[in-house]
Amino acid sequence: MFKKALPVFAKGCEHEMNYQLIVREVVSSLESCVLYITASSFYKLWVNGKFVFFGPSRAAERYARVDEIKLEKYDNKLGKNEIIIEIAGYNCQSLATIKQPSFVIAELRREDDVIICTGRNFEGFKDSRRVQKVERFSVQRHFNEVWNFTEKELCSVELTVVDTVLTYLPTNARPNFEAVSAIKCTSSGEFFYDESLPFKKNRYSWQNVNLEWGRFEEDEIEHFPFRWIQRQRCECRTIDCEFPIRLRSGEYAIVDMGRIYAGFIEMTARAAKDSNFVIGFSELCDGDKFEFTNINCQNVIECFLNGTSKPEFMSFEPYSYRFAIVMVKSGEINLEYFGVRTYEYDTAYVIPRDISDPVLKRIYDAGVRSFAHNTVDIYMDCPSRERAGWLCDSFFTSRVEYFLTGDCAVENDFLENYRLYKNKGKLPLGALPECYPSDYEEIFIPQWNLWYILEVYEYLTVRNTKVDKELFKDSVYGILNYLSNFENQDGLLEKLESWNFVEWSTANEWVWDVNYPTNFLYSEALERTGKLYGDADMVAKAERIRVTAREKSFNGEVFIDNAVRGEGGVLVNTENFSEAGQYYAILFGKADIYSSEYSKLREHVMSEFSAFSPDMKNFVSVNCMPGFYLKIMVLMDLGLTELLEKSIKSFFGIMIDLTDTLWEYKPAQRKGSYDHGFASYALIAAEMIDRSKKKPLI
Repeated sequence: MFKKALPVFAKGCEHEMNYQLIVREVVSSLESCVLYITASSFYKLWVNGKFVFFGPSRAAERYARVDEIKLEKYDNKLGKNEIIIEIAGYNCQSLATIKQPSFVIAELRREDDVIICTGRNFEGFKDSRRVQKVERFSVQRHFNEVWNFTEKELCSVELTVVDTVLTYLPTNARPNFEAVSAIKCTSSGEFFYDESLPFKKNRYSWQNVNLEWGRFEEDEIEHFPFRWIQRQRCECRTIDCEFPIRLRSGEYAIVDMGRIYAGFIEMTARAAKDSNFVIGFSELCDGDKFEFTNINCQNVIECFLNGTSKPEFMSFEPYSYRFAIVMVKSGEINLEYFGVRTYEYDTAYVIPRDISDPVLKRIYDAGVRSFAHNTVDIYMDCPSRERAGWLCDSFFTSRVEYFLTGDCAVENDFLENYRLYKNKGKLPLGALPECYPSDYEEIFIPQWNLWYILEVYEYLTVRNTKVDKELFKDSVYGILNYLSNFENQDGLLEKLESWNFVEWSTANEWVWDVNYPTNFLYSEALERTGKLYGDADMVAKAERIRVTAREKSFNGEVFIDNAVRGEGGVLVNTENFSEAGQYYAILFGKADIYSSEYSKLREHVMSEFSAFSPDMKNFVSVNCMPGFYLKIMVLMDLGLTELLEKSIKSFFGIMIDLTDTLWEYKPAQRKGSYDHGFASYALIAAEMIDRSKKKPLI
């Protein structure tokens, strides 16, 4: 893909954590020019002072996806065009990227002629304006952003070729970068230090962020904006302010985007003198009172300005937020603009659909936004805490992409990454990581491996039938060969390793010893594999396991979730049963609720399990992931549109009112991401319900 360019970075710094590099070059003309570029970990491209692109699309280890960016429209026609590339080399483990030496490789070409390229052109600078030694933003992502724009000079560095072996791949990403301004400033006032306020030293999904994972020692870190902002008590003085807003030391302003957006925080803040301010951002709060949601990441950016600082600011990384607060610690700023530069799937590719029902339309539109925010280069769980490519989530999001666009551009890259994954020995032979590209191989989710097989089957038989199915055979059979080691005397999976996951509810405490929902899922994966590769023995095995799991788990009314080994090693069913477990049995265990055998179960499905009290210790209703979406699948398959409509309007109604996006957990829990990729699956149900209402009368 590159004719002459070589991967380069600041000499001796390619393994440093959180190193921000700038490379710069000037060319006389950009007429008919295309820039070919990729980097690790991320880059941001500017031409003649204008933001152009952020990338690259993520790829498997030792692979890199190359962006091809046409630059002609940025030509200033003055004979001097400045190209600036910012590169963040994170060099830490995460769920969002692969840890590898930092590099950038770029080549500007006019047809076949190389105009400039790394390794031959470009000068390098360490961007010391971005403070290097800071806290982690989250354990799933990388580092907080602290910017010191009082640094007047960039430090020139020697660029050297990075010793790394890479295979270059194309990208199918469809990013959209749109500038959206805040609707208004909802409130402003003064803040005061109050040590009595609740305070968390940091907020991470797990607290032991060790040095191997990647962090700086606390005594190396100078700025702790997340700790600082929690100890400030805000007192509102003004409601509904207009820009520009003058903020002096000890003053704040809260802005509202109207709904959650995903992208880069942008603001224009002109400093009257040396100033220091903190930006906090949140997916949801009251509007006139700022608060962080319970999402386990540190949503803060700190900036230092002087009177000659460039007033426009754009965060390097993309985030998600609806509300933001700007708090001036010292000095004085004039806040002229606040907004977001979106980084999301370009919805111009989405097939227009007319949804008549106003509530269903709002759910549908919120689903489109949640999809767009989480489908740029890979399928992500959320655009905030992780930006990670999780299996199982991807099963639902892949259906959404195909439904919305009629193709599977992002899924092509997402599954290719998994297909190219090389086990380094941390996972059992045949197992796949639960999210990838990532460095998270300490644990894995066996059930997510089964969802991978289900997705691959649909991908190869429905969404992209031109792909050679043999490319996926090793990964699919590798999973099944590994899991076969856990089959007991009945042929059922028992005591699976690592993190077993069936649902975000109490049902996930019932995964031992034999989990029947997992075995129903296993039978479906076996059947789909057998059909895909013409393996009759595997299809027969799938049916044996399915029938055995049904017979052993059904108590005449509902399906029990698990069985445990009792005295003498005898396998005995518990009395635990979950709503999600019934959907696993119906979808993958092929339990026909219209047969007389399952008549009582049918009554429970039709009544949304209202006969069971939520307080009963042996029954648990569904949570969002994936239980409620299994419910959607069941109701859609059975054509129960009235019940489906009632369910999704009740479940998603509060979400669309508060954020116009769809959430990770059920609304009552108020935690996690308020903008989740798999949740966009609800839009398929919304469209189906609305379509059913439009059937002509006979």
